Amino acid sequence: MFPTIMGTVVIAGIVGYLSEKSGFTRNGILQSIIICIGGAFLAYFVRLMFGIGFGSPGLNAIASSVGALVIVPTHWRGRR
Repeated sequence: MFPTIMGTVVIAGIVGYLSEKSGFTRNGILQSIIICIGGAFLAYFVRLMFGIGFGSPGLNAIASSVGALVIVPTHWRGRR
């Protein structure tokens, strides 16, 4: 269980970093990583409690991280 959650955090961090560097998001590197880790934690605990997921923990981490980046509407905030 512990290696799975640590792998989930690492994969989510990588997805957040790569999404920011590729231009998929414009949140900032740290903000994207935090959003991805939050989404991955949510998906991990949903899988743990209810057994809902894609099968592999890595695929769950990638899908939930990208889903969290798409759902969180930080690109709508006002410009400074």
